[in-house]
Amino acid sequence: MSATEPSHAAGPPPPRVRLTERGPLLIDGPVELLLPDGTVLPCDRPVVAVCTCRRSRRYPLCDTSHRRRGRGAAPFPPDGPGQTPG
Repeated sequence: MSATEPSHAAGPPPPRVRLTERGPLLIDGPVELLLPDGTVLPCDRPVVAVCTCRRSRRYPLCDTSHRRRGRGAAPFPPDGPGQTPG
């Protein structure tokens, strides 16, 4: 079986994850995101956008902040309180 052929095994299909050129990682939901601190973030939307540029105020979820920030903007939010999704 090649990487482009779907699996025909019994059971639900595997989750689909799409990589975008300049945006978020798109995951077919619902899913649970396991954060580095062990927190589980349940996401019940049909498609979940996970931030890959770390500019989102709702990190790890994308809020499209990457669209509003031009060159020279800080690439990463500061560490500390308020960085958990909510």
